Amino acid sequence: MDLPTKQQAIASNRDAWNDSARHHKDNPDWQTLFDAVSQRDFCCIDDTLRGVLEQVGVDGKDVVQLGCNNGRESLSLFALGARSVVGIDQSAAFLEQARELASRSPHDAEFIEADIHHLPVELQRRFDVALITIGVLNWMPDIAEFFRHVAQTLRPGGALVIYETHPFLEMLDPEAADPYRLDSSYFRSEPFVQHQPIVYEGKVEQSAAPSYWFVHTLGAIFTGAIDAGLQISHFKEYPHSNREELYDRYERRVAQLPLCFTWVAVKR
Repeated sequence: MDLPTKQQAIASNRDAWNDSARHHKDNPDWQTLFDAVSQRDFCCIDDTLRGVLEQVGVDGKDVVQLGCNNGRESLSLFALGARSVVGIDQSAAFLEQARELASRSPHDAEFIEADIHHLPVELQRRFDVALITIGVLNWMPDIAEFFRHVAQTLRPGGALVIYETHPFLEMLDPEAADPYRLDSSYFRSEPFVQHQPIVYEGKVEQSAAPSYWFVHTLGAIFTGAIDAGLQISHFKEYPHSNREELYDRYERRVAQLPLCFTWVAVKR
């Protein structure tokens, strides 16, 4: 397989996500979400992440979400008492949806289109808390470089909170004939490549810009963060899935797998 350069992968992923936005909006969940965000206490953050954010402390803080998608989680942060919220994503199409949701919200979130590798200077050292949720880390070709840029958004003493799927799951294919057989190396170096639109459930049989999903071990995640000047203060693994429904089959097993994790690091 001819591997793209980092910049080619980032650009192709942006094109794929821009194409994907229409598929995500074209379902009943969008209207439900559109109605729900009008409530002052709207919050779609699950109990696991909410508990970590409350422990870190969001109340009265300036918060940035990196890879905010359609902004639903960014808008949820106000229910936890955030003073200000900025959502950043490189997909203009998803940010259009985020601003549409924000127009319904009683809260004033800001949404900025930017590649995390080229953030506006005014975002540096601006935030008390940075949030990353499911499906951000694996779109990054170089996890160490990614953390260096993330760390720049935080004030000294600021906290980075991550709620992600566990890299162990990249070894499994839930659609394989035997979904419990190890299908790929934990230390895989080449990205998974998809040529269909990115959707959370099922598949759309259309062609789209190739999207590149990069595998990062826990070791690479920890080392990248430490090298970026972040001090890890919390790490916990869980047996529940926060990924697509296909992965629910791996829950509640006798030999239970780690399916997701929460992680907090503080900028020194």
